[in-house]
Amino acid sequence: MTQETILNTITRQDWLGTAGDAIQPAVIQAFEAGGEAGQKIKNFLHGTWLGHPLHPIITDVPIGAWTTAAVLDGLSLCGQRKLAPGADAAIIIGLVGAVGAAITGLTDWTGTTKKKRKLGLMHGLLNIGATALYTTSYLLRRQQNSRGAAIGLSLLGYGVVSASAYLGGHLVYGEQVGVDHTATSVEYPSEFVGVLPDADLAENTMRRVEAGSVPVLLARKNGEIFAIAHTCSHLGGPLSEGTLLPDCSVRCPWHGSVFSLKDGCVLAGPATEPQPSFEVRVQNGQIEVRLARA
Repeated sequence: MTQETILNTITRQDWLGTAGDAIQPAVIQAFEAGGEAGQKIKNFLHGTWLGHPLHPIITDVPIGAWTTAAVLDGLSLCGQRKLAPGADAAIIIGLVGAVGAAITGLTDWTGTTKKKRKLGLMHGLLNIGATALYTTSYLLRRQQNSRGAAIGLSLLGYGVVSASAYLGGHLVYGEQVGVDHTATSVEYPSEFVGVLPDADLAENTMRRVEAGSVPVLLARKNGEIFAIAHTCSHLGGPLSEGTLLPDCSVRCPWHGSVFSLKDGCVLAGPATEPQPSFEVRVQNGQIEVRLARA
């Protein structure tokens, strides 16, 4: 079975869509019910404070720990029985890490749609199955004469978590979840480029313009003109179709990320990477922009 066949089989599962439609709003509403504190927790779990998604960092803990456990279990079966306690400890460390990975992963999953949501849900279900196998394995390790079965379950769990990791990799590299969508091979303008007549940008409005080949969001608020990258860094949403907020920020129409128009910084997730910002000037009635210099 080819990679494409596997992925298409998953995305054709209607029950994944139905489950996602029920779970996703419930998680979002839980954060919203917490008000400002809920938003801060959500931002922390996304990794907004880090400038990088937190979930892939934490996933290294269970995968690394369970890989260590597999190696130590193999050596203990070859006669190195003194390594068995180390394998058991690695199982526990992996289980603790799995909890953190699940919480951060679920938070990131709320910012996905359609195909990505189905693949993400299957990714999560596989991880739940692997965690259950490892939990059972650990409980059996504490009993006499059941170590062989415990090792067998942990190896099965390792196979399941490996399949889940494969889906996770596809979500990043194939579906571009968690990557910076403002990153591009096109050069951002280092010198001022004319993008729009000044008269065409009214107060309290936003416009999508082109600075060479780069889409830019222009906004006029409180008599001042701001410019940041138009494509949302989270999943590529069109910021010009979003909401211009009173505090000189913009909310993405797709998943609600909020960016400062002054410097592009993330004010609310799920985005973790800031928007590139531009210097703005008006010359001969023309609005001109260039990438802000560090």
